[in-house]
Order: sequence, then structure tokens, then C-alpha cells
Amino acid sequence: MSSARGLLAASVISVQNSCFIYPACQRCFSRLKVDSKRFNCLKCGCTGEAKDASYRYRLSLKIADTNDLFDITVFGSCLDPFFGVTAGNLQRCIEDFNQLSGETNKDASSGVLVQAVETCFIGKRFIFGV
Repeated sequence: MSSARGLLAASVISVQNSCFIYPACQRCFSRLKVDSKRFNCLKCGCTGEAKDASYRYRLSLKIADTNDLFDITVFGSCLDPFFGVTAGNLQRCIEDFNQLSGETNKDASSGVLVQAVETCFIGKRFIFGV
């Protein structure tokens, strides 16, 4: 695997996932296993109370430059300006919305979020660090 880094100007063709936020370990950024009371990182062993879990953005995109198609995943706080809030704050907004609306199906609010993300990204050109 090459360790060369560069910039790529490309347009977003599609959003590849519908889950943009994940509970992330504060030490190693791996996905946490979260139940109703506790979280656990299977990679580094970090544990804590579920209410204290932090969240991180993960956006998988199919992009195209003038020559090729690429699958790319964008992680972390570089997405804060696009969403307008941190991943943790967006997660709290989603939870609050579901609670206030009495929504028991957690996927219902994600459909609206997917549409918003697709509107924001698809067809737009960005410079990606790869």
C-alpha cells in the first residue's frame, strides 16, 4: 500500500451509506458496542456508561473525477461545517426528535437525514485529501 498523499478534486455521485454517525471510542476511534447502560470498545477495551459515549461522523461516498470513479470514506470533525453541528450534537437532536415525536422506529428519522445529506453532497464538487 502506498503512503503517498495528495488532493483529489471530484464530484459526489452518490452517498453509499445511510448511517452517518457512529458511537466512537475516544482512544482509537473504533465503533463502540453500546447497550442501554454501557459501552465497550472491542479494539482497545475502553468502557463507560452509554450516556457518555461520543459520536463521530462517517460518510461513505462514490466520487468521480474526470477519469475515474472512487469509493471514499470521510471521517470525523471535518464534516462538522457541512452538518452544522458536531456528530454528538446531531445524535442528541435525533434522539430528542424521536423521543418528542414518540417515534419508536429509529430508521424513520434517518430517512429524512439521508435525503438532506444527498441534497447537500450529490452533484457537488469537493477537494478530498487522499
